[in-house]
Amino acid sequence: MRPRVAMVLAVVAVLLGSAMLVPAAYAKLSGDDSGGSGGGGAESVAAPEPTAPPPPTLRAGPVSVNFSGEFFSWALMDRESGEISGSKNLTSTSSTESMIKAWIVADYLRQLGDKAPSATLKKQASLAIRDSNDDAANAVWSAAGGSYKTYPNGQPNPVIKRAISICGLTDTKRGNVAGYEGYWSFTRMSPRDAVRLGDCIANGKAAGPKWTKWVLDEMSKVRGGIKDQRLKSGGGKWGIVDGLPAAIKAQGPVSIKNGWTPLNYDGNWHVNCLAVTEKWSLAVMLRYPQKNGLSYGAKVCASVATQLVTPQPGAALKVPQQPIGKL
Repeated sequence: MRPRVAMVLAVVAVLLGSAMLVPAAYAKLSGDDSGGSGGGGAESVAAPEPTAPPPPTLRAGPVSVNFSGEFFSWALMDRESGEISGSKNLTSTSSTESMIKAWIVADYLRQLGDKAPSATLKKQASLAIRDSNDDAANAVWSAAGGSYKTYPNGQPNPVIKRAISICGLTDTKRGNVAGYEGYWSFTRMSPRDAVRLGDCIANGKAAGPKWTKWVLDEMSKVRGGIKDQRLKSGGGKWGIVDGLPAAIKAQGPVSIKNGWTPLNYDGNWHVNCLAVTEKWSLAVMLRYPQKNGLSYGAKVCASVATQLVTPQPGAALKVPQQPIGKL
């Protein structure tokens, strides 16, 4: 009996010793060794704080659009660096249509300096932007010094000529449709110049220090969708702004001015989208068959904006997964 009792006692002692050693070893490995007074145990290492992803913005990148039409071009300006990127044909031109109304209003207000416009003209300036009202735009155009006469030697109207000189436009020229050369809507502009125009409005050169904030605010309040359009006004809030995520819109106002007209001389919709924020200026310009409808162009503009969002929504969650069995 005694040898058997001794063996049992020895086994119990071994088991008890192991039970005591395991917690001690775990404590040592986890840095919770309180047995020494000189810090002889392993130090604990704090887990790094997760890095918040950068706020989304628009950055240069590839754009793929299944476009069916005569003309598709876009340009993006990084307003912090001044760099312009875009499609290969970003210097090609198309008619501005109502997109140019933002400049017409800015040009008129800058000429006033510290003076205030009449209540009537201020209201017309607002309607020209918010509702893209043609009659209101014509009144402001005239007040700014515009006319519909054809200037010699291919020169554009003085209002457009000032846009070229003040905003540093290099591709902009007067219209080339016979009988309509002096009309503001037929002014030919490239997407590269359109983003320069957006930057010029946002940086204060276009409207001057007194009126820049007012113009940008009016552009951020463009109202009405495609279904709200009337013959000469209304329904200009669509396109780029629809392609932006809420996180970008929450950063500050997005100022926009679109242009759109179905023109019979070539059978195309001429559609332009311009949007500008503190960080970027984006323009998309299109010509495509009238049968496709305006909503087609609006969706193309939105698609370009969506594809340029950086980082793309959910990108931070796309962590590569390790295959099972190969950890």
